[in-house]
Amino acid sequence: MGLIGSVFDMLFGNGRNVVRETAQVFRENAENSAVREAGLRGEALAQFGAEFAPPKRGVFDRVMDGVNRLPRPALALGTLGLFVSAMVDPVWFGERMQGIALVPEPLWWLLGAIVSFYFGARHQSKGQDFQRSIAQTMANVPAVVRNIKSIRALESGSAGIANSGTDAQLSLEVVESDSNPALIEWQQNRAGVFK
Repeated sequence: MGLIGSVFDMLFGNGRNVVRETAQVFRENAENSAVREAGLRGEALAQFGAEFAPPKRGVFDRVMDGVNRLPRPALALGTLGLFVSAMVDPVWFGERMQGIALVPEPLWWLLGAIVSFYFGARHQSKGQDFQRSIAQTMANVPAVVRNIKSIRALESGSAGIANSGTDAQLSLEVVESDSNPALIEWQQNRAGVFK
């Protein structure tokens, strides 16, 4: 017992496993490999997530975005409100329109310039964002073309049969077997034996 116990203590004692440690020299530990792989994938996903995450914005930026979204709905709803007020109380509406008729022409020009600059700048900003997204999409075109070529290379089905496309007759000719004189003679001889 003492000799067997000392051999086991030598191999597995002190919290060590000499057999496992020796085997790991020749074969990778599957559990440790899975842990490393999970860590690597987690880091890659975190990097991709950070790449596509929207930039951090402060309270001021979010408030200004909200304020920038107000003019168009306000103009649309205000115009609809004018139509409703004209139908509900025509006298009140007429009085307000007479007040607007007193606004001097330079002030109308200023209002037009402000509105056109606001909507023009917004249109230009959205247009530039759109152009930027198109440029990013176009940068992916070579990779997409390569992927399509590699997918189409797999399309023919098997290595010995050519892709016949949409030609049905050619498809039938591709899958029909050629005449084999030796096979025909063997079949005739065999048919003669059984007669």
